[in-house]
Amino acid sequence: MSSLESDALRAQYQDMADRMAADSDMRLPALRAMFEELHTLASEPVGVSYEEGMAGSCRALWCIPVDAASDRVLLYFHGGGFVTNSADSHRKMAAHLAKAAGVRALVLDYRRAPEHPCPAQLEDAVSTYRWLLEQGYAARHIASVGDSAGGNLATGAVLALRNNGIELPAAIVAISPAYDVDGRSRNVDSDARNDAILTKVKSLGLVSLYLGERGSATDPLVNPLYADLTGLPPIYLSCGTHETLRDDAVRFAALAEKAGVSATLDVNRGMQHVHTYMAGRAPEADATIAAIGGWLRPRLGLT
Repeated sequence: MSSLESDALRAQYQDMADRMAADSDMRLPALRAMFEELHTLASEPVGVSYEEGMAGSCRALWCIPVDAASDRVLLYFHGGGFVTNSADSHRKMAAHLAKAAGVRALVLDYRRAPEHPCPAQLEDAVSTYRWLLEQGYAARHIASVGDSAGGNLATGAVLALRNNGIELPAAIVAISPAYDVDGRSRNVDSDARNDAILTKVKSLGLVSLYLGERGSATDPLVNPLYADLTGLPPIYLSCGTHETLRDDAVRFAALAEKAGVSATLDVNRGMQHVHTYMAGRAPEADATIAAIGGWLRPRLGLT
């Protein structure tokens, strides 16, 4: 059973799903505005300041906890199906994670589809990582982190870095990652009955907006379930039992272990998609964030 606090996320998702069902022709600005409302779910973390600026060619938002190590960083990619959400909608969740890890977070406003279809998002992810290296951050002091579509980017970017011979970050964290972008190989029957939002979102065709004319749902950088995972850094995968993306994380963990990659799989009973949206307000979200922070610290060279 989920807590009453976590039930607020399900209620928010159900309200969003109902609004989409009532407006089957919902236009993109309205859809984006609705998904941006998710920022209200997390509490404002105490002792964190924010700085807005540019990370190379992309707008980004720094989350800076008091006493955080200034030479370590979480490069954070927000979710939203590659189409919705922003650094602003995810800043509080990223800040809670940064605080738990004792480091700064850089939340990237990567380009979104359909204005900028695949591979624009991956290009922004890779270029921002390289920008961090140019700013003097050591690769061993960077973690690639994201949720949902951002979990896909957090992983795909590291695969692209590996393919190009660039020194890899210390770790990957993928929260409710959307790896299998077309969903053809995902077993969703049991989870779909409990998932309050993703079955409706899938019907909107966000994947086709993301892929555009050039993208392929079986490209290993777009769908990491098709990738050779050899050589990736340790990865932490979090998901809930009440989301249709659970299978993405479970399958990826098995593939990672088969490739000799250390994979920590955290399956949270009764939780919806990206239950960490409730950071600071729900015990399950706080427990997951604390676990991720504790997992990250030694991998980033902190005690």
